[in-house]
Order: sequence, then structure tokens, then C-alpha cells
Amino acid sequence: MTHSAPVSVPPPQGILLVDKPGGLTSHDIVARVRRALQTRKVGHAGTLDPLATGLLVIGVGPATRLLTYIVGLDKTYEATIRLGVSTDSDDSDGAETARADADAVAAVTDARIAAGIAALTGELSQVPSTVSAIKVGGRRAYDLARAGEQVELKPRAVTVSRFDVRATRRDGGVVDLDVVVDCSSGTYIRALARDLGADLGVGGHLTALRRTRIGPFSVSDAVVEVTADTALLGSADVAASVLGALAVTADEARDLRHGKRLVGAATRLEGMPTPTPAAVDPAGRLVGIVERRGADVKSTMNMAEDAS
Repeated sequence: MTHSAPVSVPPPQGILLVDKPGGLTSHDIVARVRRALQTRKVGHAGTLDPLATGLLVIGVGPATRLLTYIVGLDKTYEATIRLGVSTDSDDSDGAETARADADAVAAVTDARIAAGIAALTGELSQVPSTVSAIKVGGRRAYDLARAGEQVELKPRAVTVSRFDVRATRRDGGVVDLDVVVDCSSGTYIRALARDLGADLGVGGHLTALRRTRIGPFSVSDAVVEVTADTALLGSADVAASVLGALAVTADEARDLRHGKRLVGAATRLEGMPTPTPAAVDPAGRLVGIVERRGADVKSTMNMAEDAS
């Protein structure tokens, strides 16, 4: 009696778009993906607070190496800002620290709101929220704040390219604004709520936040539940959509993987959307990420030959 050899199933690899529900951390989602796909090599590009919902870009297997090129992409958020109440975390998960009187809130006209939003649009120097994951002296700012220690975060340059009000609701002592924001990576929407409220003199915080876009990726294409059968986006397609694609021959792919330069090939990078496009072989596999070195092209990050 003969026994056939067990079929070897390759480990999962690729990019997964997940629509994170509220109440879970980004790490919770990573843990769920690890269990569902039975692999430890899982990471994400850009943390979402437990309060927030929406798009998480998850890397699985060798594709986790692409996350560094995704995390810095521009993002779109839908949010609700409550004017008239301040919290210690700048969102509704925190403790209330101040409340404006109803007359002051009533004086916040639509025109004043529009002027305040205009001042928070464009290139900004933004101080992140105190309760954030930024490290100060090797410790997370939120750990320091919760321990009662004074936290002073340095302002950072961010860009808010769109800050639109979609709906305004007035209810006694508060004004709720439904907004949509397009912004650079590193922008804190909670800080926008805080700063808008401060500018208007009534305080403000975030009551809802949903990330709908990261670069070319949309939450409309994301899954809520991840199973062993959930399809992953191929590394080559993802890298090409983010960085642009440089088609290479089989011989060129081999040379790049061996650390060799493509001599005189730098002109082929002209017109690419980024200076570091994805090299893709004739079989549609991602060879790696390349860049110009003088007149040549050299790989700055290689993918394994069996990676998708």
C-alpha cells in the first residue's frame, strides 16, 4: 500500500483590507487575522483608536515589508465633532474636563464655525493629543498621562487638504458637526476637534471617527470578518498601485534579486509616480522596490522569489 506525500500548503501572504468595528484595538484585529490565517507574521499600517471604526491595511507574510510604504499615505476620515464640551483625551472615551454655558455655544454661528475650520485647513503645526501613542522618553504619551505625569508633546507639521462640514445639529448646550477630512499621515482628528473648540471658545472633542481611505485603498473594499478563505491582495498589485510599476525581464529580476544594478536603466524611472517604484517580473511577481543610483537602477528592498 502506497501513501501519497502530504500536500504542502504555502503560508498566506498579501495585503488584507479590514473594516475595524468600534471597541476593538488595532492589535485585536491583528490577533484575529493571525488566528484566522494561522500565521504569526501579521502587521498593520496605521493604528486606529478603539473608538474609531474603518479601514485597517493589514500585511500578511512577506507583504508586511510593504507596510512601511503604505503607512505614510494620505488618509480620509469621517468624524463627528461636539462643540461645547472638552475631555482629557479629546474624544468621548475620556473624562469631561470643561463644559461651556449654553449662551456661549449659541453664539457659535455657522459663519464662526466655517472661519474656524478654514484656519485649520492647509499646512498646520499641530500638537498631538496628550492621550496618544507617541513616545516621550521611551514611554507612550497615554501611559504617562494616565499615570498623572505632565506630558508636553512637540508640534508637528501636518497637512489638512479638505475639512468639510456635512451636517450641523444644535441641541441646547452643544453643537455636533459631521465632517469629512482629507489629511496627511500623522494628523490627529481628535486634535482638530480640540483646536476648533478652543478657537471658538467653547471647547470640543470627537464623538465618532471612521477612516474611509488610505492612499488608493477604500473601506468599501474591506471585509469585516476574516476567515481562512478570505482572499488577500497580491503584493505586486498593491505595490504597483502605491508606488507605480517598473516591468523587468526575467534576467533583470534575477540580477536585482542578486543585488546587481540594472546598468543605464535610470531613464526608465522617468514619469513614475514615485522615485521608488515596484519592480514586477514577467510572471507578475513583485521582485522588490527599486530606486535610481546615478544612471543605474538598484533594489532597495527585495521580495522572496516565491512571494506573490
